[in-house]
Amino acid sequence: MKSNLSLTWDLESIFPGGSSSQELNDFLSKLEKDIAAVQQIIQDAIAPVDIQATKVFDGFIASYASCVERVSEASSFVSCLGAQDQHDKKAIQLSGKVTNLQAQLMSVSAEFEHLLRNTEDEVWDQWMEREELVELSFVLNESREQAREKLNPELESLALDLAVDGYHGWGGFYDTIVSHVQIPFDEDGTTKMLSAGQAANKLHDPRLDIRESMFDKWEEAWTKSEDYCADTLNHLAGFRLKLYDRRGWNSILQEPLSINRMSQQTLNAMWNVIIDNKSVFVEYLERKAKILGVEKLSWVDVEAPIGNISGKITYQEAAEDIVKQFRKFSPKLAEFSELAFDQGWIEAEDRPGKRPGGFCTALSVSKETRIFMTFGGTASNVSTLAHELGHGYHQHLMNDLHVLNQNYAMNVAETASTFAEMIVADALVKAATDPQEKLALLEEKIQNSIAFFMNIHARFLFETRFYDLRKNGLVSAQELSTLMEEAQQEAFCGALSSYHPHFWAAKLHFYITDVPFYNFPYTFGYMFSTGLYVRAQQEGASFADKYDLLLQDTGMMTVEELASKHLAVDLTGPEFWQSAIDLCISDVKEFMEMTEHLA
Repeated sequence: MKSNLSLTWDLESIFPGGSSSQELNDFLSKLEKDIAAVQQIIQDAIAPVDIQATKVFDGFIASYASCVERVSEASSFVSCLGAQDQHDKKAIQLSGKVTNLQAQLMSVSAEFEHLLRNTEDEVWDQWMEREELVELSFVLNESREQAREKLNPELESLALDLAVDGYHGWGGFYDTIVSHVQIPFDEDGTTKMLSAGQAANKLHDPRLDIRESMFDKWEEAWTKSEDYCADTLNHLAGFRLKLYDRRGWNSILQEPLSINRMSQQTLNAMWNVIIDNKSVFVEYLERKAKILGVEKLSWVDVEAPIGNISGKITYQEAAEDIVKQFRKFSPKLAEFSELAFDQGWIEAEDRPGKRPGGFCTALSVSKETRIFMTFGGTASNVSTLAHELGHGYHQHLMNDLHVLNQNYAMNVAETASTFAEMIVADALVKAATDPQEKLALLEEKIQNSIAFFMNIHARFLFETRFYDLRKNGLVSAQELSTLMEEAQQEAFCGALSSYHPHFWAAKLHFYITDVPFYNFPYTFGYMFSTGLYVRAQQEGASFADKYDLLLQDTGMMTVEELASKHLAVDLTGPEFWQSAIDLCISDVKEFMEMTEHLA
């Protein structure tokens, strides 16, 4: 690995010139023509009536897959431009153009799905048995079944077209709101104006006065923006509800469960095990309150550090340690991570103007990934970096598969990322010799359990109840804040003294249009990866290859099939989930033993 890693990523190797790139402009123009061509082909096509007629679609599928791959490339690149500089107006325009191309391609997909739906079962079975199509049989069968749940293609295409400036337009408006959030912060006698991303990092500062001061300003800033956020969230939900109603869908969870290729039974089994085991984590929160010298933790105390990690961690140190720990589990994972660091695939610089949060995005044509975050030198930042590299490795393993088999859902995507994060966190805890450092690292690890079992549970409860209310009309900003606080109180079992009522406004995830209910898949990923980690500890070094094979199948199976094939477990029952949460509970028990003298 290089000894002087760059904190900024390299986008020039993809399309030189950023948002003014002529190569990007040419790429989009060619893509627009090719999408129009496949659209014409599928509009003129009829459902095959025999096995010979199915061969006509071989060329269409190849052309369509190429368009999917290139739209993904363009979307990822443009999202990188917007994230690195929220004030890049050209990037915003490009985002609109790419969204329009995506909508056109989704219309093509809707037409193709309708054709698949109208294919007679006997012809369909023969089609899927053709050697050229066998590898795509899962995704094509899935598309056919989903088409049967939707409107006719003309209405689906109309909805997709209207969504560009409606549904997705509202989602994009949230980025505009965030770009105008400026929060004052006093440091060294001067007042700096922080972006939302920079201010969010201050909410996790080790110093209580900084956290409390920033949280007050944070709530104040989002209160000022609450009407814009409430309008945005209401219209996003209104669009979904109206479309679902026209499709005859009764459950708001039908689409997110379908997208995540999981059943309601699996979701219920997971949440039930979490709820049944929450008392252990409440005890942890109560112990933490005693250590911090307060009766109950406030919202900003939940992630307050316990113990001490001396000094800030440099980006170089973080990178080297992550690669070192990855190598112990899988040399392939370590080699990929070194490649990402050395080739400048990671944007980590702490500077104003960046979007808050972190993500990893795949560049399908280039066969590369790009990782976005703001690195501030904390243990949490190291975890985020490991997390995003896990995403990157997952995509790296998928690169040689057919592009239509690379569409793995958010829940299994979060499996790879949280598994990578767990490798680093567990190794650091075990290697620590200083009691204060060990305590800090263990507590950082437990914070993941709190986030996935309580914080994200609150988001799930909030969003479920919000949609129920939204069916009856617009929900006010005040009602949204009340819903949010009530959900947090329930999810945290009343263990906190104060909550974050404007979390619904500040959190990007509620405004994402690609995946509705951008919450429970995170918890699934955490629990599933923890169960995998339990298995890895039991099986040793041989598990790394099994892990890779599991990840490669994530675009071609339901989660229940995936678990059955690679782990021989049933996700609709409690046993697997209990094995996962037992490992999390063991961390809490170790924490309680280490802090007995501090209570």
